[in-house]
Amino acid sequence: MSDPMLRVVDLRLVFPVRRGAWGGRAALVALAGIDFELRAPEALGIVGESGSGKSTLARAILQLIRPSQGRILWEGEDTGNFTRAARRELHEKLQIVFQNPLASLDPRMTVEEIIAEPLRVHRADRTQTGRARAVAAGLARVGLGQELASRYPHELSGGQCQRVAIARAMILAPRLLVCDEAVSALDVSIQAQIIDLLLALKAEQGLALLFISHNLAVVRKLCDRVLVLYLGRMMELAPAAALYAAPLHPYTRGLIEAILIPDPQLQPARLAHVIPGEPPSALTPPQGCVFHTRCAHAIAICRSKVPPWESAGHGRHVACHRWRELAVAPA
Repeated sequence: MSDPMLRVVDLRLVFPVRRGAWGGRAALVALAGIDFELRAPEALGIVGESGSGKSTLARAILQLIRPSQGRILWEGEDTGNFTRAARRELHEKLQIVFQNPLASLDPRMTVEEIIAEPLRVHRADRTQTGRARAVAAGLARVGLGQELASRYPHELSGGQCQRVAIARAMILAPRLLVCDEAVSALDVSIQAQIIDLLLALKAEQGLALLFISHNLAVVRKLCDRVLVLYLGRMMELAPAAALYAAPLHPYTRGLIEAILIPDPQLQPARLAHVIPGEPPSALTPPQGCVFHTRCAHAIAICRSKVPPWESAGHGRHVACHRWRELAVAPA
Protein backbone atom coordinates (compact mmCIF):
# COMPACT_ATOMS: atom_id res chain seq x y z
CA MET A 1 0.00 0.00 0.00
CA SER A 2 1.30 3.47 -0.88
CA ASP A 3 2.17 6.04 1.75
CA PRO A 4 -0.64 8.49 2.58
CA MET A 5 -0.66 11.66 0.52
CA LEU A 6 -2.57 13.50 3.24
CA ARG A 7 -2.66 12.84 6.99
CA VAL A 8 -4.83 14.73 9.44
CA VAL A 9 -3.65 14.13 13.01
CA ASP A 10 -5.78 15.03 16.06
CA LEU A 11 -7.09 18.17 14.37
CA ARG A 12 -8.96 20.63 16.58
CA LEU A 13 -10.42 23.97 15.56
CA VAL A 14 -11.94 26.39 18.08
CA PHE A 15 -13.45 29.78 17.25
CA PRO A 16 -13.78 32.43 20.00
CA VAL A 17 -17.26 33.98 19.82
CA ARG A 18 -19.17 36.59 21.81
CA ARG A 19 -22.49 35.75 23.48
CA GLY A 20 -24.74 38.64 22.47
CA ALA A 21 -23.87 42.33 22.39
CA TRP A 22 -22.90 42.50 26.07
CA GLY A 23 -22.12 38.88 26.79
CA GLY A 24 -18.79 37.30 27.54
CA ARG A 25 -16.67 35.28 25.21
CA ALA A 26 -17.25 31.60 24.55
CA ALA A 27 -15.46 28.88 22.60
CA LEU A 28 -17.16 27.26 19.63
CA VAL A 29 -15.56 23.88 18.98
CA ALA A 30 -15.92 23.39 15.22
CA LEU A 31 -13.66 20.31 15.00
CA ALA A 32 -12.36 18.00 17.71
CA GLY A 33 -10.01 15.05 17.35
CA ILE A 34 -10.21 14.61 13.57
CA ASP A 35 -7.75 11.93 12.46
CA PHE A 36 -7.59 10.19 9.06
CA GLU A 37 -5.39 9.43 6.05
CA LEU A 38 -5.95 9.82 2.31
CA ARG A 39 -4.07 8.03 -0.45
CA ALA A 40 -4.15 8.47 -4.22
CA PRO A 41 -6.11 7.48 -6.17
CA GLU A 42 -8.85 7.41 -3.56
CA ALA A 43 -12.10 9.27 -2.99
CA LEU A 44 -13.01 9.94 0.64
CA GLY A 45 -16.56 11.09 1.29
CA ILE A 46 -17.24 13.35 4.26
CA VAL A 47 -20.88 13.34 5.32
CA GLY A 48 -23.03 14.71 8.10
CA GLU A 49 -25.79 17.21 8.75
CA SER A 50 -25.34 20.97 8.44
CA GLY A 51 -23.03 22.22 11.17
CA SER A 52 -21.10 18.97 11.44
CA GLY A 53 -17.82 20.62 10.39
CA LYS A 54 -17.46 19.24 6.86
CA SER A 55 -16.64 22.50 5.09
CA THR A 56 -14.55 23.75 8.02
CA LEU A 57 -12.41 20.62 7.76
CA ALA A 58 -11.93 21.19 4.03
CA ARG A 59 -10.84 24.77 4.58
CA ALA A 60 -8.37 23.74 7.27
CA ILE A 61 -6.83 21.17 4.91
CA LEU A 62 -6.56 23.83 2.19
CA GLN A 63 -4.76 26.16 4.61
CA LEU A 64 -7.60 28.69 4.52
CA ILE A 65 -8.06 28.33 8.30
CA ARG A 66 -5.28 27.72 10.81
CA PRO A 67 -6.04 24.79 13.17
CA SER A 68 -6.07 25.41 16.91
CA GLN A 69 -4.38 22.07 17.54
CA GLY A 70 -3.13 19.03 15.65
CA ARG A 71 -1.26 18.62 12.41
CA ILE A 72 -1.98 18.39 8.69
CA LEU A 73 0.72 16.43 6.90
CA TRP A 74 1.19 16.60 3.14
CA GLU A 75 3.44 13.79 1.86
CA GLY A 76 4.86 13.45 5.38
CA GLU A 77 5.61 17.15 5.93
CA ASP A 78 3.76 19.28 8.45
CA THR A 79 2.05 22.08 6.50
CA GLY A 80 2.06 24.23 9.62
CA ASN A 81 5.82 24.61 9.21
CA PHE A 82 5.72 25.52 5.53
CA THR A 83 7.33 28.73 4.35
CA ARG A 84 5.33 31.13 2.21
CA ALA A 85 6.97 29.74 -0.92
CA ALA A 86 6.23 26.15 0.12
CA ARG A 87 2.63 27.07 0.88
CA ARG A 88 2.25 28.64 -2.55
CA GLU A 89 3.62 25.48 -4.13
CA LEU A 90 1.22 23.40 -2.05
CA HIS A 91 -1.74 25.44 -3.32
CA GLU A 92 -0.91 24.27 -6.85
CA LYS A 93 -1.44 20.67 -5.74
CA LEU A 94 -4.64 21.26 -3.77
CA GLN A 95 -7.70 22.65 -5.54
CA ILE A 96 -11.35 23.07 -4.60
CA VAL A 97 -14.71 23.07 -6.40
CA PHE A 98 -17.38 25.00 -4.51
CA GLN A 99 -21.09 24.34 -4.10
CA ASN A 100 -22.59 27.17 -6.13
CA PRO A 101 -20.99 27.24 -9.59
CA LEU A 102 -22.29 30.70 -10.48
CA ALA A 103 -21.13 32.28 -7.21
CA SER A 104 -17.64 30.78 -7.55
CA LEU A 105 -17.02 32.21 -11.03
CA ASP A 106 -16.20 35.87 -11.68
CA PRO A 107 -19.11 37.26 -13.77
CA ARG A 108 -16.79 39.83 -15.39
CA MET A 109 -14.48 37.19 -16.85
CA THR A 110 -14.98 34.96 -19.86
CA VAL A 111 -14.76 31.19 -19.55
CA GLU A 112 -11.29 31.28 -21.10
CA GLU A 113 -10.09 33.89 -18.62
CA ILE A 114 -11.57 31.98 -15.67
CA ILE A 115 -9.90 28.70 -16.58
CA ALA A 116 -6.59 30.37 -17.42
CA GLU A 117 -6.41 32.41 -14.21
CA PRO A 118 -4.53 29.74 -12.16
CA LEU A 119 -1.93 29.59 -14.96
CA ARG A 120 -1.41 33.34 -14.80
CA VAL A 121 -0.87 33.08 -11.04
CA HIS A 122 1.22 29.91 -10.81
CA ARG A 123 2.65 29.57 -14.34
CA ALA A 124 3.49 33.17 -15.19
CA ASP A 125 6.20 32.05 -17.63
CA ARG A 126 3.64 30.48 -19.98
CA THR A 127 2.95 32.29 -23.21
CA GLN A 128 -0.52 33.39 -24.20
CA THR A 129 -0.55 30.69 -26.87
CA GLY A 130 0.42 28.07 -24.31
CA ARG A 131 -2.37 29.18 -21.96
CA ALA A 132 -4.87 29.08 -24.83
CA ARG A 133 -3.89 25.49 -25.65
CA ALA A 134 -4.19 24.50 -22.00
CA VAL A 135 -7.65 26.08 -21.77
CA ALA A 136 -8.80 24.26 -24.92
CA ALA A 137 -7.55 20.96 -23.48
CA GLY A 138 -9.26 21.74 -20.16
CA LEU A 139 -12.58 22.44 -21.85
CA ALA A 140 -12.35 19.20 -23.82
CA ARG A 141 -11.48 17.27 -20.66
CA VAL A 142 -14.72 18.31 -18.98
CA GLY A 143 -16.86 17.83 -22.08
CA LEU A 144 -17.32 21.46 -23.14
CA GLY A 145 -16.84 22.86 -26.63
CA GLN A 146 -14.30 25.50 -27.55
CA GLU A 147 -17.13 27.81 -28.64
CA LEU A 148 -17.92 28.43 -24.94
CA ALA A 149 -14.50 29.98 -24.26
CA SER A 150 -15.69 33.50 -25.11
CA ARG A 151 -18.90 33.33 -23.08
CA TYR A 152 -19.56 34.67 -19.60
CA PRO A 153 -20.89 32.58 -16.66
CA HIS A 154 -24.42 34.03 -16.89
CA GLU A 155 -24.65 32.66 -20.44
CA LEU A 156 -24.12 29.09 -19.27
CA SER A 157 -26.32 26.53 -17.54
CA GLY A 158 -25.61 25.40 -13.97
CA GLY A 159 -24.03 22.18 -15.18
CA GLN A 160 -21.82 24.02 -17.66
CA CYS A 161 -20.70 26.44 -14.95
CA GLN A 162 -19.72 23.58 -12.67
CA ARG A 163 -17.76 21.97 -15.51
CA VAL A 164 -15.95 25.28 -15.97
CA ALA A 165 -15.16 25.31 -12.23
CA ILE A 166 -13.77 21.77 -12.49
CA ALA A 167 -11.72 22.72 -15.56
CA ARG A 168 -10.28 25.67 -13.65
CA ALA A 169 -9.44 23.44 -10.68
CA MET A 170 -7.80 20.82 -12.93
CA ILE A 171 -5.76 23.21 -15.11
CA LEU A 172 -2.73 22.93 -12.77
CA ALA A 173 -2.99 19.11 -12.63
CA PRO A 174 -3.55 19.01 -8.86
CA ARG A 175 -3.04 15.86 -6.84
CA LEU A 176 -5.96 16.47 -4.47
CA LEU A 177 -9.33 17.89 -5.47
CA VAL A 178 -11.73 19.01 -2.74
CA CYS A 179 -15.39 19.06 -3.79
CA ASP A 180 -17.48 21.00 -1.28
CA GLU A 181 -21.11 20.13 -2.08
CA ALA A 182 -20.07 20.35 -5.72
CA VAL A 183 -23.26 18.77 -7.13
CA SER A 184 -25.94 19.74 -4.59
CA ALA A 185 -27.10 22.81 -6.58
CA LEU A 186 -27.50 20.84 -9.82
CA ASP A 187 -30.38 18.90 -11.38
CA VAL A 188 -30.28 15.15 -10.84
CA SER A 189 -29.33 14.39 -14.45
CA ILE A 190 -26.52 16.97 -14.35
CA GLN A 191 -25.37 15.58 -10.99
CA ALA A 192 -24.90 12.18 -12.61
CA GLN A 193 -22.84 13.71 -15.43
CA ILE A 194 -20.56 15.57 -12.98
CA ILE A 195 -20.09 12.43 -10.87
CA ASP A 196 -19.15 10.44 -13.98
CA LEU A 197 -16.71 13.21 -14.91
CA LEU A 198 -15.06 13.12 -11.47
CA LEU A 199 -14.79 9.33 -11.62
CA ALA A 200 -13.11 9.57 -15.02
CA LEU A 201 -10.64 12.24 -13.83
CA LYS A 202 -9.83 10.16 -10.76
CA ALA A 203 -9.12 7.08 -12.88
CA GLU A 204 -7.20 8.85 -15.65
CA GLN A 205 -5.01 11.14 -13.55
CA GLY A 206 -4.62 9.21 -10.29
CA LEU A 207 -6.42 12.01 -8.50
CA ALA A 208 -7.33 11.94 -4.82
CA LEU A 209 -10.78 13.32 -4.01
CA LEU A 210 -12.16 14.74 -0.80
CA PHE A 211 -15.89 14.80 -1.49
CA ILE A 212 -18.15 16.69 0.94
CA SER A 213 -21.86 16.13 0.57
CA HIS A 214 -25.24 15.86 2.29
CA ASN A 215 -26.31 13.40 -0.40
CA LEU A 216 -25.33 9.92 0.76
CA ALA A 217 -26.61 8.38 -2.48
CA VAL A 218 -24.07 10.42 -4.47
CA VAL A 219 -21.30 9.58 -1.99
CA ARG A 220 -22.10 5.88 -2.35
CA LYS A 221 -21.53 6.03 -6.11
CA LEU A 222 -18.34 8.09 -6.04
CA CYS A 223 -16.38 7.36 -2.87
CA ASP A 224 -14.14 4.50 -1.76
CA ARG A 225 -14.38 5.35 1.94
CA VAL A 226 -16.73 7.50 4.03
CA LEU A 227 -16.07 9.61 7.14
CA VAL A 228 -19.17 10.52 9.16
CA LEU A 229 -19.02 13.73 11.21
CA TYR A 230 -21.43 15.02 13.85
CA LEU A 231 -20.94 18.32 15.66
CA GLY A 232 -17.28 18.38 14.64
CA ARG A 233 -16.56 14.86 15.93
CA MET A 234 -15.87 11.64 14.05
CA MET A 235 -18.65 9.08 14.41
CA GLU A 236 -17.57 6.43 11.90
CA LEU A 237 -15.00 5.80 9.17
CA ALA A 238 -15.29 2.80 6.88
CA PRO A 239 -15.03 1.52 3.31
CA ALA A 240 -18.14 2.73 1.51
CA ALA A 241 -19.48 -0.73 0.65
CA ALA A 242 -19.21 -1.92 4.26
CA LEU A 243 -20.67 1.26 5.71
CA TYR A 244 -23.75 1.22 3.49
CA ALA A 245 -24.28 -2.52 3.96
CA ALA A 246 -24.03 -2.47 7.76
CA PRO A 247 -23.48 0.90 9.47
CA LEU A 248 -22.14 0.56 13.01
CA HIS A 249 -23.05 3.93 14.51
CA PRO A 250 -26.70 4.84 15.15
CA TYR A 251 -26.11 8.25 13.57
CA THR A 252 -24.77 6.68 10.38
CA ARG A 253 -27.73 4.32 10.33
CA GLY A 254 -30.12 7.25 10.64
CA LEU A 255 -28.47 9.09 7.75
CA ILE A 256 -28.71 6.04 5.52
CA GLU A 257 -32.35 5.43 6.48
CA ALA A 258 -33.09 8.99 5.32
CA ILE A 259 -32.00 8.20 1.74
CA LEU A 260 -35.15 8.18 -0.37
CA ILE A 261 -35.83 5.02 -2.35
CA PRO A 262 -38.46 4.65 -5.13
CA ASP A 263 -40.50 2.00 -3.32
CA PRO A 264 -43.81 3.08 -1.69
CA GLN A 265 -43.92 -0.16 0.28
CA LEU A 266 -40.53 0.33 1.98
CA GLN A 267 -40.06 4.09 2.17
CA PRO A 268 -42.63 4.88 4.92
CA ALA A 269 -41.02 2.37 7.29
CA ARG A 270 -37.59 3.85 6.60
CA LEU A 271 -38.77 7.39 7.32
CA ALA A 272 -40.06 6.21 10.68
CA HIS A 273 -36.40 5.76 11.73
CA VAL A 274 -35.24 9.24 10.69
CA ILE A 275 -33.15 10.94 13.38
CA PRO A 276 -35.42 13.20 15.48
CA GLY A 277 -34.81 16.83 16.38
CA GLU A 278 -31.97 19.19 15.50
CA PRO A 279 -28.28 19.03 16.38
CA PRO A 280 -27.44 20.91 19.60
CA SER A 281 -25.40 24.11 19.56
CA ALA A 282 -21.66 23.72 19.10
CA LEU A 283 -21.29 26.36 21.83
CA THR A 284 -22.81 23.99 24.38
CA PRO A 285 -22.23 20.44 23.13
CA PRO A 286 -23.69 17.62 25.24
CA GLN A 287 -21.50 15.83 27.76
CA GLY A 288 -20.38 12.31 26.93
CA CYS A 289 -21.32 11.25 23.42
CA VAL A 290 -22.42 14.39 21.58
CA PHE A 291 -25.09 12.38 19.74
CA HIS A 292 -26.79 10.96 22.85
CA THR A 293 -29.51 13.66 22.95
CA ARG A 294 -30.93 12.34 19.66
CA CYS A 295 -30.00 8.66 19.94
CA ALA A 296 -32.73 6.11 20.63
CA HIS A 297 -30.12 3.70 22.01
CA ALA A 298 -28.44 6.04 24.53
CA ILE A 299 -27.85 4.71 28.05
CA ALA A 300 -26.23 6.20 31.15
CA ILE A 301 -22.63 5.79 29.99
CA CYS A 302 -23.44 7.65 26.74
CA ARG A 303 -24.45 10.72 28.76
CA SER A 304 -21.33 10.80 30.91
CA LYS A 305 -18.37 9.38 28.99
CA VAL A 306 -16.98 10.24 25.57
CA PRO A 307 -16.87 7.01 23.51
CA PRO A 308 -13.38 5.96 22.37
CA TRP A 309 -12.41 5.84 18.70
CA GLU A 310 -12.25 2.05 18.22
CA SER A 311 -11.16 -0.20 15.41
CA ALA A 312 -13.91 -2.53 14.21
CA GLY A 313 -11.61 -4.43 11.85
CA HIS A 314 -11.36 -4.42 8.05
CA GLY A 315 -10.49 -0.74 7.93
CA ARG A 316 -13.50 0.32 9.99
CA HIS A 317 -13.54 2.66 13.00
CA VAL A 318 -16.41 3.86 15.16
CA ALA A 319 -17.04 6.00 18.25
CA CYS A 320 -19.99 4.43 20.06
CA HIS A 321 -20.24 2.67 23.44
CA ARG A 322 -22.80 0.17 22.13
CA TRP A 323 -21.69 -0.46 18.56
CA ARG A 324 -21.02 -4.17 19.15
CA GLU A 325 -24.54 -4.94 20.32
CA LEU A 326 -26.14 -2.61 17.76
CA ALA A 327 -24.05 -3.82 14.79
CA VAL A 328 -26.88 -5.04 12.57
CA ALA A 329 -27.67 -4.22 8.96
CA PRO A 330 -30.41 -1.62 8.41
CA ALA A 331 -33.86 -2.88 7.45
